[in-house]
Amino acid sequence: MIIVIDGTNRHLYTRLLDEMFALRARVFGQRLGWEVEIQDGREIDQFDALDPAYVIGVNDDNKVVSCVRALQTTGPHMLSDVFSSILGGEPPLRSATIWESTRFCVDTEILDRGKTRGSISYATCELMAGSLEYARDSGISDIVTVIDPVMNRVLKRSDCAPYGYVGNTTPMGKVSAMAALLDCSEDRIERTRQFAGIEGEIFVDPERAKALSDEGKLRDGIPAEDADAKQVVVARSSQELLQEYCEEQIADAATHEELSAAKQLSKTLIAAKILVE
Repeated sequence: MIIVIDGTNRHLYTRLLDEMFALRARVFGQRLGWEVEIQDGREIDQFDALDPAYVIGVNDDNKVVSCVRALQTTGPHMLSDVFSSILGGEPPLRSATIWESTRFCVDTEILDRGKTRGSISYATCELMAGSLEYARDSGISDIVTVIDPVMNRVLKRSDCAPYGYVGNTTPMGKVSAMAALLDCSEDRIERTRQFAGIEGEIFVDPERAKALSDEGKLRDGIPAEDADAKQVVVARSSQELLQEYCEEQIADAATHEELSAAKQLSKTLIAAKILVE
């Protein structure tokens, strides 16, 4: 089943977010060997401080088995700030109806092989369908996502092939990367569901959502009040990451226009009380 965690409810799901960041550390840091920052077994970057939406898959034991991050393209995002070389000098996509999808991963250690429910294939397609349905219901028309050739083949095999690409395929460390475009259409959602045999509602109902939350429960043996304190630390860390990002943008500005834009971004975030004072 799928649950969406964003800026409006993330304070209720400390455990799920911790499991998600730990899964990302295992997949991107250990399995794929990407140069990502891992602290205390959790992979978190500056874009996690921008209140993205997380589409998360959980199994019958309420454990995180898959996840993907959705972020607006109107502000900082990975294609514009990290993978800009893919664009070949072209400006990044910026639109309120085009969002970026990143950090897509599934837990291959917990999930089974094959295509049955509880398998890697099923969880992958369920996460794809869930992220597309969430995007559609949020008024998002298209998704841009930076993927490697392996994920590109997965999308094609799942009858969810990109309808286009932005920029060029570019070497990124041990693998190549490309920016793919996916529409959030009913046809694409239905094809993905049919491929995996997904029927009915895939999002958790309110009762399951409450059961997955931290509210009034022990989380991995940690009393609720201690887990709440831990959440404050995580939030403060995200604030610091965002402030550091803005400072780096100002320091790296090469022209007067870039410097003005970086300073304006910092002022806007401060005004919105996103940055710590």
